[in-house]
Amino acid sequence: MTESRTFLIAEDEAMIAMLLEDFIDLAGHQIAAMVASLEDGLAAVQAGGFDAAILDVNLGRDKVWPLADALREASVPYIFATGGGDTIPSEHASAPTLPKPYTLASLEAVLARL
Repeated sequence: MTESRTFLIAEDEAMIAMLLEDFIDLAGHQIAAMVASLEDGLAAVQAGGFDAAILDVNLGRDKVWPLADALREASVPYIFATGGGDTIPSEHASAPTLPKPYTLASLEAVLARL
């Protein structure tokens, strides 16, 4: 198991957010904040209090890139969650990706890359 971490989760689909929350708990980690919008995510970065983040690439009609930029500037590692078809900008290409649909095994594998 990887070292226990505290996460910011940015996910706009409630059922997916709950599933991810369960998987984070089963993997021995905690959630510091759960947000469903870009605006709330940026506020959470300002507030801090987490070690890493998992970002749904699409938050409503917004792409998550400004949130990833803010995390990078704060030196907080992040993972992109995507159902596929999204092109990750080159400045974020080194971030791990978590393909949807999630499994506990796929989450644990991507967490090991942080």
